[in-house]
Amino acid sequence: MSALRGLLARPLASYYLLLSSAGLLLMIGLTMVFSATSVMDFAADGNASASLAKQAVFAVIGIVAFWACQRLPASTYRSVGRTVLAVAIGLLLVLNLVLAYGRLTGQQEPSLGPLQAHLNWLYLGPVQLQPSELAKFALVLWGARLIVRKGAALGWWKELATPLFPVVGLLAVLVGYNDLGTMLCLLAIVVGLLWAAGVRGRVFAVLSAVGLAGIGLLIAAASLGAGSGERDATNYRFARLTSFLEDPEKCKLDGCWQIYQGRLAIEHGGWFGVGLGKSSLKWAWLPEAHNDFIFAIIAEELGVVGCTVVLVLFAVLAYSGLRIARRVEDPFRRLAAAAVTTWLVSQAAINIGGVVGLLPITGLPLPFISDGGSALVVTLAAVGMLASFARAEPDAARALHARPPARWVRLVWAPLPPLPGRRRRPATPPAPRGSVPRSRARREDDQAAPRGARTGRAGTASERRR
Repeated sequence: MSALRGLLARPLASYYLLLSSAGLLLMIGLTMVFSATSVMDFAADGNASASLAKQAVFAVIGIVAFWACQRLPASTYRSVGRTVLAVAIGLLLVLNLVLAYGRLTGQQEPSLGPLQAHLNWLYLGPVQLQPSELAKFALVLWGARLIVRKGAALGWWKELATPLFPVVGLLAVLVGYNDLGTMLCLLAIVVGLLWAAGVRGRVFAVLSAVGLAGIGLLIAAASLGAGSGERDATNYRFARLTSFLEDPEKCKLDGCWQIYQGRLAIEHGGWFGVGLGKSSLKWAWLPEAHNDFIFAIIAEELGVVGCTVVLVLFAVLAYSGLRIARRVEDPFRRLAAAAVTTWLVSQAAINIGGVVGLLPITGLPLPFISDGGSALVVTLAAVGMLASFARAEPDAARALHARPPARWVRLVWAPLPPLPGRRRRPATPPAPRGSVPRSRARREDDQAAPRGARTGRAGTASERRR
């Protein structure tokens, strides 16, 4: 324990913990995507690595996004928050507009000109985008900047409600109508921001009540066709909630097929798993084995040991993010780091809880591991922002300036962060030529007699005051 405390006391411990946990999770994700999709890809077109190649391309794009976000200063994140939020809301509006147009015209695959939409995805030719993932990052940046500007005024309900709650409500409607799980993730980001800002407990009580009411409305909206539901059909969201409370053995052929197969995979894996690539449930038995239920494939192939490794890596990621939020001096960095950590950890907890049967299934992917390009790129960009904040910790910044890396390393990887507490002082204007120096003039003025005792000064009283 003393050796561990010594390692954690190092200036760049947060930075290296963040990089190691995120990098290992990314490697595990690429490996498990290949394992979960190779059989079905080979059966489809004879190419077992088709999904892996696609995910690897997005991983490279995400690493580039990580590198770019790591190099940006905090002022850039403050300034782009509103723009990113506007772009995310615009894309969500376009997505919902195309979906609504498709329903009105009776299209099986909704499209409007070159745009195509499917639930949470927006297609423009070969480009596929999930606007709700960008909305998470946008809410972090915009919300952190807004709360920092509010400051102590957050104690008033009026200041807290405008404009934070209307924007969050708009995002919840645009996202939650098609994706209830992502809406829960957005609410978790808001909770993380307000918790890091030190908002009173009764605010969280009110938010919980409003959130539960909103979830109830969105569950009821599934009967009207929200998400993948259909009018006058079984409410699939309510069915998921009720099937979570039932025994999968009794409803495995009715509404618990995915839960039942997922538990079979976990049971089949045991302590040490059946071996990497040897899962039998991925042979079209387990729906969404490469995405929402990839943790079940990890449990089957790697067993309890593999699941524990994944959970420990997420715990290290959570510790690193909260450590960064606690150590940085800038309030914006503190709030943004806490919000990103809450986002990633809550999403992982909701996904894993749904797989093992502790929570209802919401359709959220597992960060870093599930198959999905938009989610992986945005997640790595958020981790890159966290990495830039980790380098800006006071001890880390002093250590980097005390022994700076080579110039080519800084050009390729990341520039030096600003030293804590250093502020530029305005330059003293030079004294006119031939005049008395300022210090001498000030010394003579300090030694002068009080105003009432001065005599012999010419001019009126108003002139003397001037």
